[in-house]
Amino acid sequence: MEQALHDNFTAQFLDHLLKGDKAKCFALVKHYLSLRPSIIDLYENLLKVSLYEVGELWETNKISVATEHVATAITESIMNELFEQIILINRNSKKAIVTCVENELHQIGIRMVTDVFEMNGWDSYFIGSGIPTNELIRFIKEKQPDILAISSTIYFNYANLQKTVELISTEFPTLQILIGGQAFNRLTDKVNFQTTNAVYVPDLYILDRYIKSLNTND
Repeated sequence: MEQALHDNFTAQFLDHLLKGDKAKCFALVKHYLSLRPSIIDLYENLLKVSLYEVGELWETNKISVATEHVATAITESIMNELFEQIILINRNSKKAIVTCVENELHQIGIRMVTDVFEMNGWDSYFIGSGIPTNELIRFIKEKQPDILAISSTIYFNYANLQKTVELISTEFPTLQILIGGQAFNRLTDKVNFQTTNAVYVPDLYILDRYIKSLNTND
């Protein structure tokens, strides 16, 4: 898809989101997929870009928290409608726990991560936002996942993410941890962790390739 066309889609979608026009958002997504039938392209190039802009507008007080919430709800409803196209019938034995860092309230990005795992036949446990770290550790012990993916959207949560990853790495030294989220956009040092089993994943394309490499190596 040419860049000019992509930019036009993004501008229109963002405008519809900010106006809270759910019907036009759905229609635009349907049109996008008719031209580019890739859920990852849709997530990465349209939904993610638009939501990052919504987040910036909210953080700079250019839109209200109500407008931000409506935009989030519309995007989540779109993702719910697309789930039948995402889930793979043929499953493998791999498991992933997918969550936000403690005190993080924004969960759409990590939901996209969950869907990429599902596209690749993994059983993904989407916890979302608001789980205390001690409860996350308990859940990891229960499910014994192959991968833990943690997201941080708000920059001030980055130190909390570092602490969480280091605690989990100490508790589960062989567990592969994937980290990412909008908070990393403001960092010059993308991975400043003391653990060696944390991997920064900047986008869904890289995540998809990484998961496929693990599936191939089985």
